[in-house]
Amino acid sequence: MDLSIIIPIKDEAESLPELFAEIKTAVLPCNARFEVIAIDDGSRDNSWEVLQNLSKEYDFLKAVRFQYNCGKAAALSHGFGMAKGKYIATMDGDLQDNPAEIPEMLKMLENCDLVCGWKKKRHDPWHKTIPSKFFNLVVSIVCGQRLHDFNCGLKIYRAEVAKSVRLYGDFHRFIPLMASWNGYKIAEKVVEHRARRHGISKYGVSRLVSGFLDLLTLMFLRKFSIKPLHLFGTLGLFMCIAASAVFGYFGYEWISTGALRVRPLLILAGFAFVSGIQFISLGLLGEMLNSKLLPSAPPLSVFPPQKQE
Repeated sequence: MDLSIIIPIKDEAESLPELFAEIKTAVLPCNARFEVIAIDDGSRDNSWEVLQNLSKEYDFLKAVRFQYNCGKAAALSHGFGMAKGKYIATMDGDLQDNPAEIPEMLKMLENCDLVCGWKKKRHDPWHKTIPSKFFNLVVSIVCGQRLHDFNCGLKIYRAEVAKSVRLYGDFHRFIPLMASWNGYKIAEKVVEHRARRHGISKYGVSRLVSGFLDLLTLMFLRKFSIKPLHLFGTLGLFMCIAASAVFGYFGYEWISTGALRVRPLLILAGFAFVSGIQFISLGLLGEMLNSKLLPSAPPLSVFPPQKQE
């Protein structure tokens, strides 16, 4: 299989017939063997029935149904696991992504590992475009990976790139970032963005808040998941040192005056010292768990390939 196209779907029954007709028209001239994996993410309309009927018409279509809405990241992760293609494309099922962009993006993979679409001219309301631009700018500054549109649904990967990222929650927004951290080369292409023809958007302004919380989670995992003691140990040491300084002050006062009065600061120092010990212990427990879960050696690429005897 040359190409696998993964499409998460949520209540897009009206768009599906036209979508798969466009995919066939766009990809068939490439003379590539391809498959389309449509993930029905708990749709409440008749999207599943439409997919079943279309799979009889198009032999390249494979349909999967989640019994309830699991989220786009879960749908993509499942699709990545099923994909058999050398290259993997992702796109949305609302007809706003144009499948005609796929052949040109495939050619760009000759010089990179992942091509991200950039919806330079968006046909969305302002309450989606302005927060999206702000979010993309902040992510680029914080993470050092400059892209105009991290969350564009239209992307094309080498298969090993897609399968190297671990998705859960709403981490699908940060696939280019995680791929870059894994050492892969990222490129960007301006793609056509079309106005929604059917249905309503599944996202609102609230995703801006959740997006920044996910970014905080991702940065935390990136920096401290392998060495949790660096975070919890630093906090614990700081609290223990501060508490010890307070104990030293009151100890000096006790020796000098022969009296020791219980003050709120002394109680607070005692609480801080115990909490510091707990933080350090928590970091050590994290290190113990990591020592069991992490691989003993990093993956290696060897050239020329070694023949098996």
